[in-house]
Amino acid sequence: MEKEVVMITGASSGLGAALAKQYMSIGAHVCLVGRSRETLRTTIENDSKHYSIYEGDITDKSDVTRIVFQIEDEVGKVDMLINNAGVGFFGLAEDLSEPDLSTMIDVNVKGTIYCTQAILPEMKKRNKGTIVNIISTAGRLGKANESGYVASKFAVRGFTESLQAELAHTMIRVSGVYMGGMNTPFWEGILPVEKRELMMQPEDVAEIIVHNLQERRHVSVEEIVIKNKKPNK
Repeated sequence: MEKEVVMITGASSGLGAALAKQYMSIGAHVCLVGRSRETLRTTIENDSKHYSIYEGDITDKSDVTRIVFQIEDEVGKVDMLINNAGVGFFGLAEDLSEPDLSTMIDVNVKGTIYCTQAILPEMKKRNKGTIVNIISTAGRLGKANESGYVASKFAVRGFTESLQAELAHTMIRVSGVYMGGMNTPFWEGILPVEKRELMMQPEDVAEIIVHNLQERRHVSVEEIVIKNKKPNK
């Protein structure tokens, strides 16, 4: 039986790296996509060898097409795409800079759409596949000092739900994952260490996602919501 091919963007750290390790541990071949080949290699060092590395820019549609063609040539058709790459810049709405806003829209929204466009035609030909968009709870509820980030995540939520409607008559599964803050490098320089230590661990979140997305006959998991547990006062 051929290995399942899983493509993960933003796989160099945090949840992306944790998901990569989870899928490798169950025998999938993981295609790690990110901006730095060296960072991706370091992340997976000493783990299973069932992976390949693809350096590129998901905000460049032609680069995404190149990466997917390379994956198909070297490994095979993508069975699962996990759109995990994301960036965030925070502060008051009136202080949000044009470069920061453009970066969030380019990475969070356009990157998700470009990667999906690149793999979808082959999934449709086979009438099989899974697309997973890592959205964050910022795609469900507005948050103070996160207006630009929230706007980008609401856009990804809209894209996800529209894709689910478009593919409802197929066997292609589309899932949106809405998780709270995790203790990852995403928050470095934004939150103090003591607050980050109270957050969920990416390894736990990855385990929950992988378990819930196991292919089951006649089952489609459209949403996964994972939140930090607040201690009772």
